[in-house]
Amino acid sequence: MLKRRDLLKIAAGSFAVASALGPERALAQAQNGGPAEPTPAQFDPASIVDLARSLSKKPYRAPTLPLPEAFSNLTPEAYSSIGSRPENQIWAADNTGFVIEPLHRGSVFSAAMSINVIENGFERRLVYAPDLFEFGKITPPANAGDLGFSGIRLLVPFEGNLREVAIFQGASFFRARASYQLFGAIARGLSIRTADPRGEETPAFRALWIEKPNLASNAIVIHALLDSESVTGAYRFTLRPGDATIIDTECTLFARTNVEHYGIATMAGTYVYGPLDRRRDDIRPSVHEVQGLQILNGNNEWVWRPVANRETLQGSAFVDTNPKGFGFLQRDRAFAAFQDDVAHWEWRPSLWIEPIGDWGSGEVTLVEIPSESELNDNMVAYWRPKAPLIAGAEASFAYRQFWCWQAPNRPPLAQVAVSRSGRATGGPAGGKRRRFLVDFSGDIFADPQRASEINPNLTAAPGTLSNLRTFLDKDRKSMRVVFDMDAGNDTLSELRLVLEAQGKPISETWLYRWTP
Repeated sequence: MLKRRDLLKIAAGSFAVASALGPERALAQAQNGGPAEPTPAQFDPASIVDLARSLSKKPYRAPTLPLPEAFSNLTPEAYSSIGSRPENQIWAADNTGFVIEPLHRGSVFSAAMSINVIENGFERRLVYAPDLFEFGKITPPANAGDLGFSGIRLLVPFEGNLREVAIFQGASFFRARASYQLFGAIARGLSIRTADPRGEETPAFRALWIEKPNLASNAIVIHALLDSESVTGAYRFTLRPGDATIIDTECTLFARTNVEHYGIATMAGTYVYGPLDRRRDDIRPSVHEVQGLQILNGNNEWVWRPVANRETLQGSAFVDTNPKGFGFLQRDRAFAAFQDDVAHWEWRPSLWIEPIGDWGSGEVTLVEIPSESELNDNMVAYWRPKAPLIAGAEASFAYRQFWCWQAPNRPPLAQVAVSRSGRATGGPAGGKRRRFLVDFSGDIFADPQRASEINPNLTAAPGTLSNLRTFLDKDRKSMRVVFDMDAGNDTLSELRLVLEAQGKPISETWLYRWTP
């Protein structure tokens, strides 16, 4: 979505670009269509903040740029056959370290997003044309006009080819990956009333402004305008690809109405089953791209909360002040854990968030949504500030995302390597008795003398615990904790386990919610 010169030509193809005459015109053209403007406009990052602020003082107006039926009724499979022509890739010939592809509207990606490029301090809007795309067996309608785009794909040179590193498409969704990974977890710019009985509101990026990078920086800057019924926002993303792809995110939110329930640094991913809740008849031992939620809270406690695919919607809140990090991690990295030659769940990224600055009081919220589909992002986590957004108010947040194999900030403690559960025999008739196994791994277990001082601190609320045992393996540097839990007539039990020595934790805190 960029062009060079007034008309700009890129590689063998060319893109028509028009001045937005300021961000507000770019937004209007994306929402309603309209002719291209002839004159470039100077870009000022502050103008995105000003536009978001101005927009928040006006009634919400949904985009009205229509999408022809030939595209709006596409199945996901048919939509996936539409691709950008390679000769039209933006910046491919400029040796900037990044290539951009515009994404066509269609199927579930029906909303228009204005795509603007910034070169030499001037912004220009990318104008849609059907010859930018290959449509396969789809026949595009004649004279459809400027349909706009649904988002962008970012590619980087990699081992002699171009490789996708990030995608911004659909509402405020975006995803990224590190070298040698497949796409997995997805992030959102903002979430509002997720899993709330009042219904979820879905903010969307209406426009992007992409600064032309230079090869030396190995970074690309993307500005975004967010809009919804309740909130507008100005975003700045700085993306750096590598062994871990890092996205620094800065946002300023403006409230149209009072918003009591909203989420910052929202992420989502797939979890169908694993060793803790295997209820599916499947040849694969596990199916998930998210294994658990890791939290480093404001008190420097490391928490590991395995996720689960439950029979009913579940929400958990981890109250905190000034969290130091949290994220969805995929700890299993062995093919044997999944045995899936197609999906390769072991190649999916972990997503770790490090707040920049103090976020104050709030909670890390985890939502576990029942799902039988491997295509559903049924695990959701985000930071929910305690203070609501009041109509007319502004709030700013900044954080760093790591799309990685391993989170950069890891516990200096023994970590949970395996969590399993199964039916336990015995106990009172009709009791809900389960057996749990938790393996901790760490160097401390290689020293039998030090390991002899370790005791498991285990609680269940509600529920009765019994048959607690530990097994030390100094060669594997691990300690296994096995116990039984009987919930009696209760349908929920919160389990907590931490290994301690001399009254101090030597492991991360394992938390788990049992439900039938």
